[in-house]
Amino acid sequence: MAALLWAIAEEKRSFVSAAGPQNAGKSTVLFAMLDHVPVGTPIHEMNGEVDEMNEYAKSPDGGYLEVGEISDHRPVRYIWGEPVRVLFTTLNTGFSLATTMHADGVDDVFRQICVENEVSDADASTIQFVVHILRFGEDMESYWRRIDSVHEITGVKNGVQIASELFSWDEETDSFIASNPVSVLSASSALLAERAESIREQAAKVRDAAK
Repeated sequence: MAALLWAIAEEKRSFVSAAGPQNAGKSTVLFAMLDHVPVGTPIHEMNGEVDEMNEYAKSPDGGYLEVGEISDHRPVRYIWGEPVRVLFTTLNTGFSLATTMHADGVDDVFRQICVENEVSDADASTIQFVVHILRFGEDMESYWRRIDSVHEITGVKNGVQIASELFSWDEETDSFIASNPVSVLSASSALLAERAESIREQAAKVRDAAK
């Protein structure tokens, strides 16, 4: 799964990192993925203003538009309503999307985008992957998290995503299950397997060093 997230960013695919509660690690996952974009790829930290998006639309550079959150709450860099619709129009000029959302799963992600924000099916289809995270524990000292699903999106029809679950999490065994093969990435299964082994080796070194 980690190798897949690496490849998503390396190929500059648009993605959403989502979770229901706060402090689930949405931004942590997003920025960990963006660490793997190709060298020289611009990552534009958007302020969420419509005028800014329109300016970017005039000079697309193939980079990422990184939006703090698609949310009806209004901290800085959070967007809702018209700015969301303008964002998706801007993406079509030649950008990829990286953003977070408070959502209870992939269905809720597209319900918010297509129904509540009135983004068209064609524009919403810009999103190719949704990473969803669960958070457990009672407070900051006891929180723990798991990515419980990764979905590939191949289209949107009538506000509903056409999705394939690539990975899921089994709570009983605390393990990740590969459900379906990815179809939209250029990375081969052999390359993903090679990277997965590299990640396992690095993780083992970190665990050994912590002992």
